[in-house]
Amino acid sequence: MSDNNDGETLGNVPEEQASHSVDPPAAQLQRETPTEPGEINEHLETKSLQHSNASDEPQGDDTKSVVAEQVHRSTFLTSGEDTVEVTAQVDIPEDGREDEDSSSKNIAFSTDFGNSTATVKIMLMPEGHVMTMAFAIELSIMELKSHFETELKVPSHMIQISLMGRVVADQNTLIDLGVQPQGTIQLEITSMDSVRHPIRPVKPQQEYNMPDVITVRVQTDPKMEVFQDVVVEIERATLRKAFLGGYRHTVTGAEFHHAAVQTLPKKKPGKGVDIFSRDTQTVTVKSQAQQCLNSTATQMTKIGCYVSNMADKLIVPGSYTTAAEYHDRRLKAVITLQTYVRRWQAKVMTDQLREDRELRVTWIQQEEQKKSEEKQEQVMAEFRRRMNPRSKEDFALLYNALEKWRCEQVEHIDGTLSGAERKAALCALLEQETQLIASIGRHRIAAGEKNYDKVVQAFLEKCSAPKRWRAFDGNMTEMDTQYTVRAKELRDLYSSINLPYLSQEERLDVLLTLKHTVKEHDCKLTQNIVQLIDREADLLMRGVKEASLEGLRKRISTLFLQYIKTPTFNPEVAKLLKVPQDPSQLRKNIYFCRGCSRYLQSTDFSLTANARLVGQCRQCAELDNEARRREDFSHYKSILKRLRKAEADCNPEAKIPYLLQEQDMRYLVDVVWGAQSALSAWSDLHDLMMVRWDRRGEWSPWNCLLLTKDEASAHLKVDNIEMAYGLVFMRHIKHKHTLAKKYFSKIPVMAEYLQDVDSQPAAHGNLLVAKPITTAPATLLSNNTRCTTRSAG
Repeated sequence: MSDNNDGETLGNVPEEQASHSVDPPAAQLQRETPTEPGEINEHLETKSLQHSNASDEPQGDDTKSVVAEQVHRSTFLTSGEDTVEVTAQVDIPEDGREDEDSSSKNIAFSTDFGNSTATVKIMLMPEGHVMTMAFAIELSIMELKSHFETELKVPSHMIQISLMGRVVADQNTLIDLGVQPQGTIQLEITSMDSVRHPIRPVKPQQEYNMPDVITVRVQTDPKMEVFQDVVVEIERATLRKAFLGGYRHTVTGAEFHHAAVQTLPKKKPGKGVDIFSRDTQTVTVKSQAQQCLNSTATQMTKIGCYVSNMADKLIVPGSYTTAAEYHDRRLKAVITLQTYVRRWQAKVMTDQLREDRELRVTWIQQEEQKKSEEKQEQVMAEFRRRMNPRSKEDFALLYNALEKWRCEQVEHIDGTLSGAERKAALCALLEQETQLIASIGRHRIAAGEKNYDKVVQAFLEKCSAPKRWRAFDGNMTEMDTQYTVRAKELRDLYSSINLPYLSQEERLDVLLTLKHTVKEHDCKLTQNIVQLIDREADLLMRGVKEASLEGLRKRISTLFLQYIKTPTFNPEVAKLLKVPQDPSQLRKNIYFCRGCSRYLQSTDFSLTANARLVGQCRQCAELDNEARRREDFSHYKSILKRLRKAEADCNPEAKIPYLLQEQDMRYLVDVVWGAQSALSAWSDLHDLMMVRWDRRGEWSPWNCLLLTKDEASAHLKVDNIEMAYGLVFMRHIKHKHTLAKKYFSKIPVMAEYLQDVDSQPAAHGNLLVAKPITTAPATLLSNNTRCTTRSAG
């Protein structure tokens, strides 16, 4: 086995490819293949000289002639560096190439050339491929052409054989060309028509047939160069050998195969247990009919035969059972079994019903408790809103409660008093109303002061927020610009100057940072801020109390907030200002308020869906509502909010719910539906919500229904509304939809949606409020038609 450093491992190639590379049956074989034509000649000549040296030794009379050995064909295909050896050949020395000095050696050749062969090297022109084969020495050139006709797939008359550049005649033999027995000659083969019949190299033989006996010449004495011929008998392997890999020498190219390929596999030792095939372990089934005999015999005691009666039994016949009695007994047994089975089934069913009833009762109790808790939480939330109002909706609720109280008092006074007493009671009521309005105003001022810091902080956070957008993979991407970074610095500085409980050193550091920040821009505002900062720093150094500096610090904070809101110093705030900095934008989306006589942006006005002119702004509308009607739109706003959320989940492209405002929803709830549920007439607005009448269509004022939350969840599960509701109820709903369509048809934006609805065929043709009678006379028919038209209108 060769060293791993000098060779490379051979893979497990197929046995057919590896069989021809291992010729002699040895433990390890090394194959050296000549790769060039010159190397082939040198290889053959070297073996011929070794044979000649062995012939010098005295071998008796038998040495006068060369022993005829069985010579096996050997083919070498040479193309560049790739050479494949197919079979093994025992070389016989030649004397055709011996020098004149070799005449002194005692070498005798047999004159019988019948069994002599010669090695012929064939060079396929013009490719230059070399093919070495052994032929009989008396073989003619015509026979060679016939042989190569089958090998090269070229007609024999198109093959031309040359020797040393000269064409050889067909009748010449190898002996005529000067070839000696066991000699070597090189011939060139060309094609007379290289276009139609080109000469291609012959593929090596895929199989090698080893002879039964071969003769091997072995050198017995290396010093004396003594050789001995040994006859080797080839043992045929009964099993095909598996190729287990090996190594290839990277320098010489020699291959070394593992020795295990030359040995037979070991036979597994017996386990001492007989193992049978599956067929012997399978039971063979055979069907055979048997006929039982009905005749029996008994042996009785008689003369000459005694039978013992010790084992006899006395059999008493029972009562005879008729077929009717047998079937009656089976029927009673079946009835008994059915009784017990039905009892078990009834028990299982009652247990299941009892469990379902308990679950239903438990669920009802939980729902009632949940509703009561929600109602209590709602009352407590409304109470907290009235006691501690903070937002505009809270103060609208207070004014609405004040208006309800005033109406109740006025109604009581009008019903109980008259004359001067009534006027005095109304004056006292007016005085109480004035005091309550003043109290609500004080609460509003206090709430405004509390909300001021939150509003300012929210404004600063919005200015310093990074740019955000959603990427293609759904993730949010954030980016800070130079303007957002500037806004963050100003926000942090504003928070620092408003921090309480700072020491004198910390306060001076904050004032110094603020001074350096505002001194970047020289204007009247920054000069005032710097003067106030110097004044506070001087007072701090003099030891003035903090309580005396509150006003000064408030002025510094207010001026710095004004500094932050200036786009020149904070460019990011320009998009959040109500008044645009570009004068050309002042003419866009600017409207005149008839209440406060100011020009405001379109976002400061609240317009209903059927509004035709721009009236009062939001602030004037709220002030007018507090002074006159004192209406609370919080319930309608919550109903509209729930509607938009539900429609956004069902249909993200819905548009009509977003066109409606609180006033439109108030008209739809109060006027069209009467502020109560269409099914149960429940009038608590906290529990009511708008849903689709036909869930397959888009929500609209003419495809809606006002129900409670529980009724809405049940209604949305209905597949066929015609089968679920009665005809009278459906006509009532259709009438409500007609009223809503009539009101909202005045809105220009709703016109296109109404046209889409009118273009569709009527889904419920039998739901008309009134139908014309076609069987009446002509005069009555015309009158009924007019009445029907009026009622439908």
